[in-house]
Amino acid sequence: MQLASVHFRQRASGALADAHLQRTLERFGSGFADKRAAARQAYGEGAFEELRDACAVIRDRALADLDAWLLRFEEEATRRGASVLWAEDAAEACARVLEICARHGLRKAIKSKSMLSEEASLNEALAAAGVQPVETDLGEYILQLAGEPPSHIIAPAIHKDLGQVAELFVKHHGRPKSDDIAQMTREAREMLRPHFLSADLGISGGNFLVAETGSVAIVTNEGNGRMVTTLPRVHIAITGIEKVIPTLEDLSTLNRILPRSATGQEIENYFSILTGPKRAGDTDGPEQLYVVLVDNGRTRLVGSVLQEMLRCIRCGACMNHCPVYQTVGGHSYGWVYPGPMGSVLTPVFQGLENALDLPQAATLCGACHVACPVKIPLPELLRSLREMQTQRGLRPWSERAAFRAWAFAAARPRLYALATQFAARALKWMGGRRGRIARLPLAGRGWTEGRDFPAPEGKTFRELYRGGQRHKT
Repeated sequence: MQLASVHFRQRASGALADAHLQRTLERFGSGFADKRAAARQAYGEGAFEELRDACAVIRDRALADLDAWLLRFEEEATRRGASVLWAEDAAEACARVLEICARHGLRKAIKSKSMLSEEASLNEALAAAGVQPVETDLGEYILQLAGEPPSHIIAPAIHKDLGQVAELFVKHHGRPKSDDIAQMTREAREMLRPHFLSADLGISGGNFLVAETGSVAIVTNEGNGRMVTTLPRVHIAITGIEKVIPTLEDLSTLNRILPRSATGQEIENYFSILTGPKRAGDTDGPEQLYVVLVDNGRTRLVGSVLQEMLRCIRCGACMNHCPVYQTVGGHSYGWVYPGPMGSVLTPVFQGLENALDLPQAATLCGACHVACPVKIPLPELLRSLREMQTQRGLRPWSERAAFRAWAFAAARPRLYALATQFAARALKWMGGRRGRIARLPLAGRGWTEGRDFPAPEGKTFRELYRGGQRHKT
């Protein structure tokens, strides 16, 4: 996927000006967030918070000895007949997959949803090597027809409405247009079925890697995941090294919170634990199973102030609760991971200088932290990235100058009091009789592009406090 995160401001402005997209995002609204809230209440709010604590501990335990658990996974997976390959970056991940294709003479790959394959631009690499990639997750299939990247990690085509999907199906399927959802789903199934039956390679991600048994756990809500991992003669699971967990018991605990946090479900429709290739007497399964473990910047987080980001289990809860994501959509973020998680991961994986605005693309309201099933302190991580930007001189000179001026005044109480008195009175004057400011100057201009700014009363907080106006509403 082409990196465009450096253009966040322009892309976000375009998204805000796109009336069709705004209507679609409005329909998305708080749907997933509401379902999570209902699932949390049904589970028991106290028990749910205890479960979040337990899951955070499991992920921290794995990360504390990440190398040891990965080696244990490799040992157990190999003992059960799988082949474990390692890739330092996206290019090497693609090279590993293409080597497997060449070794076995593979020509068509059916794919279950995999964010790591998006990171590595695997589809493009396969196509360039003469291997046809076919996305089989319905949302990913729609986007493959459209030639677009995902805009959400669990609902990739959430920015598309029914009419847009219907037009895509007419264009690519050559059938009469239908706006009946059940009929359209059947149509997609009928188009994909021949690919399931003719593909010689299946590619999936891996939600978790179980070190104890060398297993790959895959969570899906569509049957395509099972088809991809059992029908072709070769299966490749490509996933990040941080996905490893110690035991099956840990997997059981994590899978109680993953679907509830992602879609509000008690359990997914399909929960698969894949251990080794097909054995003698098995009726289905691949003849060869490869697991490609990819770093691609993850080890840079280990031992850093951002290590807690590696707890992430890719549920999408942070973006489901984020007011910024819900307003500008996923494509504004310019790379694989949108929302708060992407605002941390993209600067780390792609370079802070290539994602200057993403750490700022948050209100720091804390909703993402409250929703995160493994309690990642996303607002704190975003603040850390902002500090790194400032330390490296990556923010605009005008912004840095403004903060220096504020710091200078804040360290001098009398000067600060005088400046705030002047500002309060000036803003009251600008508000006029309406008491609202239609256009703020300079850095405040963004606040008034879509709404008026309420003018203050002309007094500072200290003046109001001294005057006894402590609880004025």
